[in-house]
Amino acid sequence: MPNPYEIDIEQVIRSRFPKAPGLLTRFIRRLIHQDFLNGFFRQGFTGIEFCHEALKYLNIRIQVEGTIPQGGPYTFVSNHPLGGIDGLALLDLIGSDGRDVKLLGNDFLAAIKGLAPMIVPISKVGMQSRSLKSNIDQAFGSNVNMLVCPAGKVSRKTGGVIQDQKWAKTFLQKSIETRRDIVPMHFIGENSRRFYRIGRMEKFFHLRFPLGMLFLPDEMYRAQGSTYRVVIGRPIPYQTFDSSKSLNDWAQDIRKTVYEL
Repeated sequence: MPNPYEIDIEQVIRSRFPKAPGLLTRFIRRLIHQDFLNGFFRQGFTGIEFCHEALKYLNIRIQVEGTIPQGGPYTFVSNHPLGGIDGLALLDLIGSDGRDVKLLGNDFLAAIKGLAPMIVPISKVGMQSRSLKSNIDQAFGSNVNMLVCPAGKVSRKTGGVIQDQKWAKTFLQKSIETRRDIVPMHFIGENSRRFYRIGRMEKFFHLRFPLGMLFLPDEMYRAQGSTYRVVIGRPIPYQTFDSSKSLNDWAQDIRKTVYEL
């Protein structure tokens, strides 16, 4: 009997794209190192334990500057340079003292049973789920701390600098509505040169499908044994974000604050 915690990427893809060619799905299975991932998944870890043990499985070390504030719930916002390890590390850091935290993230992550309880799924590929707005409203209206990477996708190299694209304002709008202070976090790290070359190719050919996303598990696999740094800023009161600027402008100000940490 198959282990319920293991992932079958072919099945996941076909649930979203029923006509996907078998050759393609088998290629993706190898590309994401499915057997390596299932070697960890089958151990059955869930929630924060999943994140903590995944970092150990990958032999990843995180150096932290600053502290997670008491109280809350907060909206923790971060840049998104890696696309996998950064999310695991930040969830582990925020939830290490027993506090509840969820990540607003790609709905493909919800296919990972051990991680699913910590994901508020939103669609990044294909049709947007009709329940998207409801998922976000319910999460921000709860007492759970939220972790958001407002760029919505992994950082790309622009002008020789690895940085997020423009941040969406939704996290700020919902934080103000639910009276959540904002905690900025700067995750310092980068993917391989190959990943950024793929990003330039996406842009040059105007590809609608985020090709680089397929290579993120391989980037995580290649990053084994690495050390990264996280800098935690002070909470910014939600009352700060008044009508003197648009929410979009405030969101970009927070983005700037993150990169200045």
